Amino acid sequence: MAEFLQAAAGFPTVLFTSALLVVIGFWLLVLTGAADPDSFDADVDTDAVSLGGVPVSVAASLLIAFGWFGSLAGSVLLARAGLFGLPFHLLRVAVFAGSLALAWAVTRALVRPLAKLFPDERGPSRADFIGLTCTIRTGRVAQDFGQAEVVAGDGSTALVQVRQSTGDDLALGSTGLLYAYDDSGEFFWVAPYDDALDPRG
Repeated sequence: MAEFLQAAAGFPTVLFTSALLVVIGFWLLVLTGAADPDSFDADVDTDAVSLGGVPVSVAASLLIAFGWFGSLAGSVLLARAGLFGLPFHLLRVAVFAGSLALAWAVTRALVRPLAKLFPDERGPSRADFIGLTCTIRTGRVAQDFGQAEVVAGDGSTALVQVRQSTGDDLALGSTGLLYAYDDSGEFFWVAPYDDALDPRG
């Protein structure tokens, strides 16, 4: 046990030990719902190091875990060999480099089959609502005011901001057609509903 603790707390394993504690803390937050497994996907590109296809947190966790195991095993074997002095320090650096390379190779091999569990699906977009009918949920719709409820393709509903450029009567409960989206104002342009315009009719 003492040998294990000494190796885990010594160089180079301590570098992986610290990172492993962070990984464990992160996944505990994910389990409690306080963090999202995809939290770092927008900030880090793992494709550059051939680890893409899975969330960054998964690839990094595997890399750190395998690096820790490799570094720990190498440190224990090195200590048991009884090599001390200046070459011993260089050997520890070699253990670190070797552990990192081995961890990358194993993680890369595992990422390919794991990628099938994380399909690259396009997330829902506001553009998906264009061409759908909606139900007005405010007393009126004008150029600067209005809300409507729209049913998405998957059956879920959303309350969206709507505007109209004409003076057509769109009152509470009436049906409109979403025909465009204004990115700057973050609202949909809506027109009075006509059966002939309904894309699902």
